[in-house]
Amino acid sequence: MLPPEPPPLPALTRAEGEVIDGYLAAVDLLGRINPARTTHTYGALRAAQALVGRAAALRDALALMHDRGETELHAPTLARALRMLDGERRTARTTLPEAAPPH
Repeated sequence: MLPPEPPPLPALTRAEGEVIDGYLAAVDLLGRINPARTTHTYGALRAAQALVGRAAALRDALALMHDRGETELHAPTLARALRMLDGERRTARTTLPEAAPPH
């Protein structure tokens, strides 16, 4: 038996889709860099190096939208897309973990 199909993503322009993709890629890398959640410097270093390129792609997507005259981001629609793409779990990796109870 197959799992139920998720609902379709909201309609996004290509640039909006690139903003979402670039943002989530950057968030994933920040999660790998987060010193409160990582244990190896090499993995964090590689993620930090990759973050430069992902940030540039995100910048380019936003610049394209701006150049086209798209001056506003439709936050509710973009938030819905982020939630559908597991954005809540992915962004949680950029925060501090719960503090351990004192002994």
